[in-house]
Amino acid sequence: MKKHVFRIGMALMLCMMVMSMGVMAQAKWQPRRPINLIVPWGPGGASDLTARIVAAEMEKPLGQRIIITNTPGGSGAIGTKEMFDLPHDGYTWSGNANGSIVTYQVLEFLDISHRDYANFFAMFTPNVICVPANSPYQDLPALIQAMKTGRVTVSSAGTGSGGHQAAEFFKKYAGVDYVHVPYQGGVYAVTATVSGEVDCVMQLSMEVVEMLRAKQLKALAVMDNKPLEVEGVGAIPPITNWIADFPSVGSYFGLFLPKDIPADALAAITAAFEVACNSDTVKNFATEKGSVAVCIYGEEAEAINEQAASLICWMLYDGGFANIEPSQFGIPRP
Repeated sequence: MKKHVFRIGMALMLCMMVMSMGVMAQAKWQPRRPINLIVPWGPGGASDLTARIVAAEMEKPLGQRIIITNTPGGSGAIGTKEMFDLPHDGYTWSGNANGSIVTYQVLEFLDISHRDYANFFAMFTPNVICVPANSPYQDLPALIQAMKTGRVTVSSAGTGSGGHQAAEFFKKYAGVDYVHVPYQGGVYAVTATVSGEVDCVMQLSMEVVEMLRAKQLKALAVMDNKPLEVEGVGAIPPITNWIADFPSVGSYFGLFLPKDIPADALAAITAAFEVACNSDTVKNFATEKGSVAVCIYGEEAEAINEQAASLICWMLYDGGFANIEPSQFGIPRP
């Protein structure tokens, strides 16, 4: 009889423990202090703009402030390393582009793999080929002809950045060459082109759109297979009108966190991210900036990164910018 009572008691205790664990698992993570969002680029670029608009919409569901710090340098690697060096507790995020984070290993900027991130993509932004409004190159064939000399200068946000990748793709598919002029962020690369300091910029639509509206820049083509409609500018023709096999070149922008943060923190951040992406504020921002609002995370985002890593890292390696063959990191040739 005593053994029977003991067994019933033990069973009840086990049930209570299981129920308690279930309640704890369902408990919602609530940040108890402000979140640190590091943008590893200068202010005003696509990473910075996207991070700020998304973070502002995430503050309410999380019930906490998100403080943004710009830490440019190393094509985004310096600020990214800072994020990974801090505790992986859900309180430190990064605002960047997937086209950048997939390159850091192969360019020997960081030991961190693109597979070490929890990715949250809020915006897709294609690259746009632009020249100063008074440029002698008023259409793409004229620019291609000039670039065959190898003396046309092209600005970017830094080696391995989205603008630099775009220029390298253009070099490969158009059969041209150029002089690369790197800056510490997209806004600086665009400003240098507006001022005539360089001949051309191939940064992202989000970063050039205001200068296109102000008629300080002229868009020659969008690096896609369909036109890009921009309010106040009109339709920018696709590069495939001239180079039929040119791939779609652009980046997914959003938030990047260490993949090993606590599961409850990841769940709460994911829920807040969905709220932000579905807000009219973020959707209207995308339209205004000539971009596409998305809400991609988890396995879908990881698959996009794998495809980007294959395409971009091998392009950088073949172009002589990366010394380590991407296959050493398990990145297959496209």
